[in-house]
Amino acid sequence: MSPSLPLVTTAERRHRLGRRHRLAPSARAATTVQAADAVVALHATDAATVYLSARARLAGGGPDTIGQALYEDVSVVRMLSMRNTLFAVSAELAPYVDASTARGIAVKERRTLLKHLEEDGQGLDADWLARAEGAALDALDARGPSTGTQLSAAVPALRQKITIGRGKKYETETGVATRVIRLLAADGRIRRDRPRGSWTSSQYRWVHTQPWPSVPAAEARAELARRWLRAYGPATEADLKWWTGWTLTDVRKALAAVGPEQVRLDDGGTALVCPGDTGPEPAPEPWAALLPGLDPSAMGWADRSFHLDTAHRPALFDYAGNIGPTVWWNGEIVGGWAQRPDGEIVWRLLGSPGRAAEEAVAAEAARLADWVGDARITPRFRTPLERELVA
Repeated sequence: MSPSLPLVTTAERRHRLGRRHRLAPSARAATTVQAADAVVALHATDAATVYLSARARLAGGGPDTIGQALYEDVSVVRMLSMRNTLFAVSAELAPYVDASTARGIAVKERRTLLKHLEEDGQGLDADWLARAEGAALDALDARGPSTGTQLSAAVPALRQKITIGRGKKYETETGVATRVIRLLAADGRIRRDRPRGSWTSSQYRWVHTQPWPSVPAAEARAELARRWLRAYGPATEADLKWWTGWTLTDVRKALAAVGPEQVRLDDGGTALVCPGDTGPEPAPEPWAALLPGLDPSAMGWADRSFHLDTAHRPALFDYAGNIGPTVWWNGEIVGGWAQRPDGEIVWRLLGSPGRAAEEAVAAEAARLADWVGDARITPRFRTPLERELVA
């Protein structure tokens, strides 16, 4: 490693996280779009995560502010994309996410379903699937926003049952409705509208929409890599490969198009930053944050050692490697939090970050409790500490 490379310290990486991820109070976003773009994409597998991640980065506004962006302005949209996972991205970035990542997923999803239809042996084929998809879109045009159950009631083809793994130990009979709806969403022909119930619900209604404008895949991957590197750099090739789920070849081509610069890290390694982004990051004011499970700031890197003590991992991660709700102090994960059934926000620090941290976390917990109000949040991915806190 050349000593002439610019040095980015762990402290400066944490400064970047606080400012660029809009978690420090003075850096908070004015809009949900700005909050999403700050971290490229908000994790959206758990409905509440989108709201809680945006809330932590917004200067003001309640759940209705975020709902307005998702369902009225449609300035932030949910997409099956990186790592075959649901994310919420700005409408401006969506065509690049679609071309770089979602298109490939949609092709694989369609191939898999057609294989299941063929193996089922009822004569269902690509033509049948196209008719089923067309009927679902016609039903949405006629009915307006509809749940999957409502679409199945309106479209006989969606009530079709098929057998997967016929004659094998894992043989199972399943309906096609969820799979057809997933295909339409992956193709960008339908999108999630307001859920049934509150903002914590995952029972979405669906609406007919138009596919995203076409962007060359290589151009799209380069744009996504550039935005990711600006938000998460210094970072490595391995980090980007993990975050996107792309092949190593695609990662390297995208980075070559960006032309990143190399920097030294104070742990002895090297990493990449956007061109010209090697200067020191001013320290923000002291800040605390309570972030939801799978928040982007906890999930942006394969190697998170600069903001997470490895001794804390067993308490904060589930068996599959999903991180739960976390407590942050000045760019470092210092604990976890949960909401009890009666609505109380409870938290625990791991280690001793000091009295200032305790006071700031307590204030942030009170702010979160006021924002959540009567809503109840149960993470989809339960972790040991979260379970302990609500027991």
